[in-house]
Amino acid sequence: VRTLTGTEITRGFPLKPREGERNDHIHQVGLWLNYGNVNGFDFWGNGSTGGKSENGGVIYHLGINKAAGGRGEGLLSVRAVWKDPSGKELLDEKTEFYFQTYSQYYSIDRITTLSALSHDISMKDTKEGMFAIRVARQLELPSKEDVPLLDSSGKPGTEKAMENRNVTGNYRSSEGITGDAVWGTRARWMALYGVVGNEKVSVIICDHPENPSYPTFWHARGYGLFSANPLGGRDFTNGKEVVNFSIPAGKSVTFRYRTIITSGIHLNDEEINSLADDFAGEYK
Repeated sequence: VRTLTGTEITRGFPLKPREGERNDHIHQVGLWLNYGNVNGFDFWGNGSTGGKSENGGVIYHLGINKAAGGRGEGLLSVRAVWKDPSGKELLDEKTEFYFQTYSQYYSIDRITTLSALSHDISMKDTKEGMFAIRVARQLELPSKEDVPLLDSSGKPGTEKAMENRNVTGNYRSSEGITGDAVWGTRARWMALYGVVGNEKVSVIICDHPENPSYPTFWHARGYGLFSANPLGGRDFTNGKEVVNFSIPAGKSVTFRYRTIITSGIHLNDEEINSLADDFAGEYK
């Protein structure tokens, strides 16, 4: 994922490793939507080498229904199916991405409808979900301990170090919470802001009032995982809130998220609230 000027804001590892990046959590790639407990199967993580784990489900891309664009707008419509390790189909997925550009930022709306096929679907509480991005090292929060980083060849180095040069990220939620303290809290939007190279960058994710368990919990970590997870209440509240979400056979649920990526500016709360309000009025 890039800014309007072309600056990459997602981590390169493991697809395109870059010197100075972390090499943890090999399954956290790009901008995605999945979940760690679907009828007991894990669609979030991979095995330690990045391969499919014994309990791991797989999301199979079936095709592109439509791709259109022009004059600063775009639409991509795709279909997928979620299968358990035996190959049994659990969920049909229909996703539409809407792209809109402005002078110093652009937005990506992801509208995903999951339909339970022949059996009821349980999505019990886990922190491992749901709509997420893994950001570049510069947008991480400065580390407080030594971390392993990739060397100049893009391979894991032999030593750990506390290396915070050019690490500039910080979180801020719609509720005024900042830094690592945002983890496990609820908010209608979350902003991650920093500087990549010489470019001010903000990555903002907006929840939608029609989504389950609104406003969402945030599985937002200082090491660069930035995720909205409405279904993980048990993990985020030490059992005080339990969602235990389910989709009956033949029924569907739609998840709606807007991602805003700025270039050269950081948006203030008033500006983000306005954009979140606009999003809340759509996709009802």
